[in-house]
Formats: sequence, structure tokens, C-alpha cells
Amino acid sequence: MRNRKMVLYHVLAWSLYIGYSLLEDYIMSPKPFTWYRLLYLTYFISLALTFYFCYSFVYPRFLKREKVLQLVLCLLFAPFLFTFTRYFLEEMMYPFLFGFRNYGVNTTFTYYLTDNLFRAFPMMAISAVVWNVQDAFQKEKEYKTLRAEKTQAELAFLKSQVNPHFLYNTLNYLYAQAYPVSEKLADAILKLSDMMRYMLHDSPDGKVELQKEVEYLRSFIDIFRLRFEDRFFVDFNLEGQVNGQRISSLVLIPFVENAFKHGVADDPASPIKIDLKATGQDLFFTVTNRIHQSQKDQTTGIGLTNIRRRLELLYPDRHKLTVQNDGSVHQASLKLRNL
Repeated sequence: MRNRKMVLYHVLAWSLYIGYSLLEDYIMSPKPFTWYRLLYLTYFISLALTFYFCYSFVYPRFLKREKVLQLVLCLLFAPFLFTFTRYFLEEMMYPFLFGFRNYGVNTTFTYYLTDNLFRAFPMMAISAVVWNVQDAFQKEKEYKTLRAEKTQAELAFLKSQVNPHFLYNTLNYLYAQAYPVSEKLADAILKLSDMMRYMLHDSPDGKVELQKEVEYLRSFIDIFRLRFEDRFFVDFNLEGQVNGQRISSLVLIPFVENAFKHGVADDPASPIKIDLKATGQDLFFTVTNRIHQSQKDQTTGIGLTNIRRRLELLYPDRHKLTVQNDGSVHQASLKLRNL
């Protein structure tokens, strides 16, 4: 429905623009229809091609992503696109089809360029205005959606806050009681308590230090290792520095949880592989696991749809999630830019 409305708006805008141009020309120079009026058609086609080249390709790909060099090169190319299109239609196709052209036969190509290049600039500017206005409306809509979802999440958090706090306090009590009996058990309770504290941690922007997220992953892995003892094989590889960066909390753990739930963790020949690489403000996170063939629960537990939606809200145009599954191996790769 939204795309249909957008097409309708564009058709209406072009109709008004072309109609106004033709009416103005008729008022300024009233004369009957001739074949030379077809030159308007090629002129408007050239303008439309320039407009949509900038509107659909240049600005979304390069202006929105702040790729200055590519943006400048494409904007320099746009006037030539207009000129070459018009030249092809009016000076090559029209003589072949209708026996006339717009410029004289002896017109040099240099003169044609200088006489046409500047005509594309107004349409390039109009396309920039249209794209920016549309992008601003889209961002406002996404902001309202995010704000509404954040409000709902805060309400759900407040409703469930009593239970996590109760568990956290209980775990501290159990740790004190378990330590004299079993240091190993007490250590597991302490890790679980730290994980609970991390989950209850809140910040104004919803982000935490990347180092804290890594520690949470390690605690999560260690608790699972206690369950399986020597039959648990996980390779957690950390590359790069994780000091100073901040990340949305609990954005990585669903992939690890999914691997533990549906993967094979007791085979030393094919351990669950977790690779995290931090380079500057970019993060690369990959989880690979062999699929447990006897797994009856075919659901992902976390839901890829929910994961993708959360990433779209938290890292719009700054993330890439790739999921591969060949029936025997499952791999989820996440790239986050500009943490």
C-alpha cells in the first residue's frame, strides 16, 4: 500500500510538472502541434532518468551512508547521464525514426555538452530535496515505532522486576550457604548471580561496555560447562581489543543460546565455535555449530524474526546478519558497524 501511494505521488508530481511546462510553452509561443513537439518527450525522459538515478541510487547508497567520494563521483556523472541520454534520443534515434533532430547537423559535441550539462542541475537538486524529505518522514516513523516499543519493553520490565531481584537476592544467599560445602557449586552460583546482575543493569542508552558483554558470554559458557563437565566442547576465540567500545546489552547471547540448544556440544571433533573480533568501532561475531539431528524441538527458541527486528531498531543500516544452514551445520554471522 505504501509503495502504491509513493508511485501515485510521483505520477501526480510529474504530471503537474510536465503539464505546467507544456502550458507555459503554449502561452509563450502558441502554435499548432508539430513533430518537433516530440522533443519535449525526450527532454522529460532525460530529466526523469537523471532524477531517479539520484533519487533511487545515489542518495540512498552514498549520502545516507556518508560515502563522500562515491557521492561526489556519481553527482559529477549525473549531468553527463542527462546529456548522453538526450543526445542518443534526439540526435541519433529521432533522425533515424522521424527524419529530424533538435540541433543542427554541424553542431559539435563540445557545444552540445556545454549547452546541456547545466540543465540537469535543477533536477538533481529537486531529487535531493524529495529524497531527504521522504527519508526524514521515514526516520520519524521509525523513531515513533522505536519509542512505542521501548515503552512497552519498559512496562514489561517493570512488571517482571520483582522476580529477578528476588532471584538475585536468593542466589546471594545460596552462595553463602554453598561455599562451605562445595566451592565448585558456590562458584557456579556466583557466576549465575553475576549474570543476573548484568541482566538487571540498565543505562540511559541501553548500552554496556563490550567487555561486560564478553564476560557475560564467558559466564554463560562456564555454567553450561558445569552441567556437562568433560563432555562439553566450545571454542571461544576473542580477537582485538574490547576496551572502550559500547554495545547494546544482550544482543550477542541469543546466538550462543541457540547454538547450545540445537547444536552438538559433546563432540570434540566438531566443537561449537564462537568467534568475536573487534576492530576499532566494528564488531564481527560468528557462531558455528553442528546441528543435533535428534533434536525434536525445531523452533529456534529466540526467533530469527525477533533478532532481526531488534537489530534493525538498534543498529539501522549499521549491521549485517547472515544465517547459513545446510542441514548439518548452522552458522550465524553478525557484523556491527560504528558501535
